[in-house]
Amino acid sequence: MRQTTLTRTTAETDVTVEINLDGTGAYDNQTGVGFFDHMLDQLARHSLIDMSIRAKGDLHIDDHHTVEDVGITLGQALASALGDKRGIRRYGACLLPMDDAQVRTALDLSARPYLIWNVDIPTARIGTFDTELVREFFQAFSTHGGITLHVDMLHGINSHHIVEATFKSVARALRDAIEVDPRKSGDIPSTKGAL
Repeated sequence: MRQTTLTRTTAETDVTVEINLDGTGAYDNQTGVGFFDHMLDQLARHSLIDMSIRAKGDLHIDDHHTVEDVGITLGQALASALGDKRGIRRYGACLLPMDDAQVRTALDLSARPYLIWNVDIPTARIGTFDTELVREFFQAFSTHGGITLHVDMLHGINSHHIVEATFKSVARALRDAIEVDPRKSGDIPSTKGAL
């Protein structure tokens, strides 16, 4: 069963993540940050990972700790649910358009975290959401999920479209990478024999 539940508690946040990699994209995400919940819903829906996230954070300060700690916990949950990664495709890529925005993602579930981030979000805020936190989320997710993650915005004018296209593009690439390859379902996808 490729599913897990993880809780991470600090003096700043309390985060619980439940995921099922073989789901249908069902979601129930409540972090206290409305726009972020909407993006997490997109991540679940388009990756087909069932996802339930509960987060309580120091939102009276700002959203930073909550968003970052959800990224950390979700990355750890993904790594746990993947186990030794036997049989997965490992790599995924997506070129995703959303109106004026187009975002390209390529990723490798390599256990070697690295983030390449070429996304220029033109406004500092979407509603009350600090757009700098989009990169913070993906940095935390990549680091703690052991993901080599390259995200490039090719076009974009509207900040909401750019961010949503980013989450959807990562989701679609992740969907491909976590799928079990029927031609190699018993093997670890590396000549090293381990990931």
